[in-house]
Amino acid sequence: MTDKEQVTGADGTATRSGFVALIGATNAGKSTLVNHLVGAKVSIVSHKVQTTRAIIRGIAIHDRTQIVFMDTPGIFKPRRRLDRAMVTTAWGGAKDADLIMLLIDSERGLKGDAETILQGLKDVHQPKILVLNKIDRVRPEDLLKLAAAANEVVPFERTFMISALTGSGCKDLMDYLATALPEGPWYYPEDQISDLPMRQLAAEITREKLFLRLHQELPYASHVETEKWEERKDGSVRIEQVIYVERDSQKKIALGKGGEAIKAISTAARKEISEILEQPVHLFLFVKVRENWGDDPERFREMGLDFPR
Repeated sequence: MTDKEQVTGADGTATRSGFVALIGATNAGKSTLVNHLVGAKVSIVSHKVQTTRAIIRGIAIHDRTQIVFMDTPGIFKPRRRLDRAMVTTAWGGAKDADLIMLLIDSERGLKGDAETILQGLKDVHQPKILVLNKIDRVRPEDLLKLAAAANEVVPFERTFMISALTGSGCKDLMDYLATALPEGPWYYPEDQISDLPMRQLAAEITREKLFLRLHQELPYASHVETEKWEERKDGSVRIEQVIYVERDSQKKIALGKGGEAIKAISTAARKEISEILEQPVHLFLFVKVRENWGDDPERFREMGLDFPR
């Protein structure tokens, strides 16, 4: 973490800063919302569940407040070691934050994992706000019933109704956060939008393109690591990444017939990484089989997760 930077206005107005943990069930729209509030891509988005695996911090400035959003993994009933690490990370992020923002998919309501999360929030003492997402798909009277039911379980400071996709209601949410966080200096430089190293962000972007291309065929058990990053004299960057899968059959899917899939994934990832870096990128992807990589402590460290014993 960087040294905190105190910024005051001409009228002597003090700055505010703080961490907001965004928690919710899988596919509630957390990453989409963080990207919208930050105003840039800091967290990958796909229709595949449990896309976010570790805490990703997106940094936004609103008025004189620096808001550090902690996009946590979706909370669900864990079945594997990786699942347990993700859920533990999500709850740990919530307990470390200044304020907790629970995002509920309005279409799904308080079913399943959302209800479990609500019960878990009873034991968390930080201030909490409720954010109902995808409101454009639900009748207003049903939204009011959903908000009332959630507030009966947990007393939220405020309830907001938004669409992370269109941005509807997001300004009111940001206005509130800008006043709810404590006075204090900023944690990060004004132009920084994430604390994710570029090597890791580049790997996350490739993983997103992998999911978007192959979400029907390729199982959840895949992982991307940036192995080499070379700044070249001509101003370009050479990046080598490895896609880890668990079986030969998955490797064939990732490569595709005649290498068609891996070429498409590489092209899409290279384009986006180049746009973020604002310099040419030469991206080389390799697919390797590593059986049971989900039980390898080194892979967990690469993902920013603690290895559960």
